[in-house]
Amino acid sequence: MNLRSIDLNLLVILDALLDEAHVSRAATKLNLSQPATSSALDRCRHLFGDPLLERGKGGMRLTPKAESLRDPLKTLLVGIAAVVDAPEEPLAEIRQTVRILTADFPGILIAGALHRALSRSAPGIDLVIQPWHGAPEALESLARGASDIALSVFPTIDATAFHRETLVEEHYIVTMRKDHPAAWNFTLDRWLAFPHILVSGRGDTRTPFDDQLATLGKTRRVGIVVPSFLMVPSLLEDSDLIAMMPSHCLPPEAAARFHVALPPIPVPGFPLHLAWHRRRDKDRAVQHMADEVRKLFVGLPT
Repeated sequence: MNLRSIDLNLLVILDALLDEAHVSRAATKLNLSQPATSSALDRCRHLFGDPLLERGKGGMRLTPKAESLRDPLKTLLVGIAAVVDAPEEPLAEIRQTVRILTADFPGILIAGALHRALSRSAPGIDLVIQPWHGAPEALESLARGASDIALSVFPTIDATAFHRETLVEEHYIVTMRKDHPAAWNFTLDRWLAFPHILVSGRGDTRTPFDDQLATLGKTRRVGIVVPSFLMVPSLLEDSDLIAMMPSHCLPPEAAARFHVALPPIPVPGFPLHLAWHRRRDKDRAVQHMADEVRKLFVGLPT
């Protein structure tokens, strides 16, 4: 292939087409006309000898060849940008949006403080917090370039494609209203005698903790499943419900409102990870955002 004959702008358009799988949406994303984008798609089809986008049930779909091009194409474009970009801008002059994919915890913990930190250090960086749909979906979103950073638990990860670091080792606490009948003489049996709140964005009614109880010949009743930790405090205040939650999910003023205790049996905690695709290693806005996130977790109470 004669590289001198390739228009690099064509590859930028192809990247958008593969992301959107839709000519009109790609055109809008690139601020191009629909005919110009369609023409670019035709040229890409000729260049790669493949339809790339085909009509399928419910709309256009990527061919296997197109799927195989997505990741190498993004890596190539990031590399080209690193070569031809202007000298490094001062942080205060960067204008960019950084997308963080996270569940409501730790999103609740960082959102306000992160926005305030950015307003001081890099006011032109806009923050988008995206909803969580599970670790595999998060890694796929990072690989596609639909997200820039992810905050959650990633037990396994491809270290050649993704950066992963531990921000904090989280542990669990048990929370209930101040005058809850289980608050005094808090034992495992007393804990299990009352209905529990389970937080699950997917509506799960069972967790590894239930498997742990099963090894002890015990079970619990999950009285209510909610999708967000934000819903827990109001549920606790006027009921006999009990919640087990990551320690940093509890608002600072919660100790005055609720009875807080450690689980009466050892419950394994978990590492909270910060992750991004290796393509973002040199992205200054993304790396600054990662630095600000790290700072928020330094010195957190254990």
